Amino acid sequence: MSNKLIDIIDITKSYDENVILDKLNLYIRENEFLTLLGPSGCGKTTLLRILGGFETPDSGNIIFDGKNIFDKEYDIVELRKKIGMVFQKPNPFPKSIYENLVYAPKLHGEKDKDKLDEIVETSLKSVALWDEVKDKLHKSSLGLSGGQQQRLCIARAISIRPEILLMDEPTSALDPISTSKIEELIRQLEKEYSIIIVTHNMQQASRISEYTGFFYQGVLEEFDKTELIFTTPHKKKTEDYITGKFG
Repeated sequence: MSNKLIDIIDITKSYDENVILDKLNLYIRENEFLTLLGPSGCGKTTLLRILGGFETPDSGNIIFDGKNIFDKEYDIVELRKKIGMVFQKPNPFPKSIYENLVYAPKLHGEKDKDKLDEIVETSLKSVALWDEVKDKLHKSSLGLSGGQQQRLCIARAISIRPEILLMDEPTSALDPISTSKIEELIRQLEKEYSIIIVTHNMQQASRISEYTGFFYQGVLEEFDKTELIFTTPHKKKTEDYITGKFG
């Protein structure tokens, strides 16, 4: 069994008086592919945002690489280097394709032009976008299609070789063909990264993920291998959600 990479301990988060995460405990291993399922507002995206350093919980700890990411001494820039995030809607910077991909490496100190060129090519090849854009690297990223923009955003997230990729419904704004390409890409990336993906698409979860966690009203109701969650769930709430009785 591979090593534990992130340990999420008793994470609680509320907005106003609504409890979004209620003493959540979960751990993720190296090169594990985990899908988070559950109805809207159950805490899935909030957990991703906390993991990515975009929000802080009310209480609890997250131990990553042996350190608590909420310690005052912990460098949030270093966290962002190790954990990449892809959002629901493609959000390329309003810059050239090239500038999107060298932004993070430059931020972390890379100045060598040859190395930056190599990062751009490698990142684009990793998301099967190189052949489509290699002749327009210095044109605006906003001229790409929605599916291409999302693949560019994934390339941008992996340009600094993070340990973990967080994906918040990365295909929900895309057409079926683009969705299929992104799913194929994610299956390739799971060989190199730990991946946590939030999706409302149960068919997608059953197709591509190794493990699934089912959230309901801020509580992780069930966590198991994806095949078991979809065939023999232990909790009635999980079964009801999987079979479409609520959503």
